[in-house]
Amino acid sequence: MWRELQPIGRHPGSGGYRRFAWTGADAECRAWFEEQARARGLLHEVDRNGNQWAWFGDPAAGDAVVTGSHLDSVPDGGAFDGPLGVVSSFAAFDELRARGVPFDKPFAVVNFGDEEGARFGLACVGSRLTAGHLTVEQARRLTDGDGVTLPQAMEAAGYDPDAIGPDPERLGRIGAFVELHVEQGRALDLSGDRVGVASAIWPHGRWRFDFRGEANHAGTTRLVDRRDPMLSFAETVLAARREAELAGAVATFGKIAVEPNGVNAIPSLVRGWLDSRAADQKGLDAVVGGIEKTAREYAEAHGIELDVVRESFTPVVEFDHALRDELVRILGKDREPELTVPVLGTGAGHDAGILSGSIPTAMLFVRNPTGVSHSPAEYAAEDDCLAGVTALADVLEGLVRR
Repeated sequence: MWRELQPIGRHPGSGGYRRFAWTGADAECRAWFEEQARARGLLHEVDRNGNQWAWFGDPAAGDAVVTGSHLDSVPDGGAFDGPLGVVSSFAAFDELRARGVPFDKPFAVVNFGDEEGARFGLACVGSRLTAGHLTVEQARRLTDGDGVTLPQAMEAAGYDPDAIGPDPERLGRIGAFVELHVEQGRALDLSGDRVGVASAIWPHGRWRFDFRGEANHAGTTRLVDRRDPMLSFAETVLAARREAELAGAVATFGKIAVEPNGVNAIPSLVRGWLDSRAADQKGLDAVVGGIEKTAREYAEAHGIELDVVRESFTPVVEFDHALRDELVRILGKDREPELTVPVLGTGAGHDAGILSGSIPTAMLFVRNPTGVSHSPAEYAAEDDCLAGVTALADVLEGLVRR
């Protein structure tokens, strides 16, 4: 499975992946998922929001056990973020069949669409729509860098954009959702464990900072006569680092747009996107508030207009305690008494986090020896990946049996 999926959407120059929602690479990934489902005799289904499902048993029976992740990527992303969870889900199903496990509940593998938000700027679009966290009106206004709207992209890919919207009936059929994911950090590597259980997802969001100045000639305009928004933006980037360090959080300006974007032109507009995450809401508020305060002070000092817009936000997600504890119990039953299953938080968002307010969800993490993610250098060793499959199969076996 890994060999078949690995070449899809890989950029020959960067070595990273460009599997963006409703593009050709996305279509290839979807075809691969459908092929894996049908090869196992699973019922393949695409829901109203474009998420793919592979069902074993009657989907309408209720109390289903579901696992899976996503197949799309960030720009020039790694091979493991998302796909490891989908591949491992099919492999875990194969393991359960090989064990002869009786399925007392319906079971499904899912591929959620547009999890990374690389094309339309909003993460977890497929699961947000399904859970009602994104309204139809908001979804219809999503636009990519070329001006293509989400409905236009879906229609071009052969899907019906008029069908999108909340799907409480589907979620009502699910008794538990478990997502396996490569760890996006080094906690497991530092503890020496192959697999861990998630405790919570840090609160996080994206904010757009628009610095508006005055375009002018770079070679003839005196420094004292300039209203250069790049200066205010640069100071804000440095402020983000300082505020994050003070709060023990993270803050990143990873995307920027400049107008008119000429080498010999002073910008009229610098637009930067801030991603910030913290262990709790108080810490996140302090970081973002501190960054905005500094940005406004510098903007005023340089004669720059500033608008700050919160584009997305996800509060802290505490995974279902009963389900989390059940995963810890299942994975720890064969360990020595003094060895506990690691339970760790994460600063990364996931579909499991979006669904947690609607159904019981949990996550498993597979060791990442470098902690690198969202990069072509992202990596997990084969032995650790196989340990993840075994752990997922053990967990699913405990959940599908009444």
